[in-house]
Amino acid sequence: MKGIEKITQLIQTEAQSEIDSVLTNARREADTVASRYQVRAEAEAAELAAKNEKAAAEREERLVSAAQMEARKVCLAAKQEMVEKAYIRALEKLCSMPQEQYVDVLADLLIQASSTGSEEAVFSPEDRDHAGKAAVEKANKASGKQLVLSQETLPIQGGFILRSGNVEVNCTFDTLVRLQKAETAGAVAKKLFPEA
Repeated sequence: MKGIEKITQLIQTEAQSEIDSVLTNARREADTVASRYQVRAEAEAAELAAKNEKAAAEREERLVSAAQMEARKVCLAAKQEMVEKAYIRALEKLCSMPQEQYVDVLADLLIQASSTGSEEAVFSPEDRDHAGKAAVEKANKASGKQLVLSQETLPIQGGFILRSGNVEVNCTFDTLVRLQKAETAGAVAKKLFPEA
């Protein structure tokens, strides 16, 4: 039996040696495969991180751009409001001039607006009897025109309407300021906001 035991032992030793060799090779190959996949996984993780970082940077850029645009809109709206207030204030100043200056301005406007020299000037109820009458007289005296003070009044805020038949020339301060606004708003904005 010793011979069989020796043969069995030899077979077991060779088998164990082969098992150890196969296991060692399998472990080495598994380590190589694991290492390769680890490198690939790290590369993919780095690529994903870079993509996420780029996407985050792009999103941040879009958000910053949108915020800047909104800030510009708010700033522009505030500037437009201030320009609008400047014209409202100009209208208020025109309407609250001292009487003598107001009459002078109205007389000059009557002379400039009159084309035939015989138009009818329509004023507000507040202006008709005092400033309107004085302005028509002053305009006629200065220009030799024959302008007439209308008996009719209109609810206007400063200035007048000059009529000749069916033709009307609107010289109300509201209209004059609005027309000036269309022509001068840019210059007024530059004056109010020189840094812009």
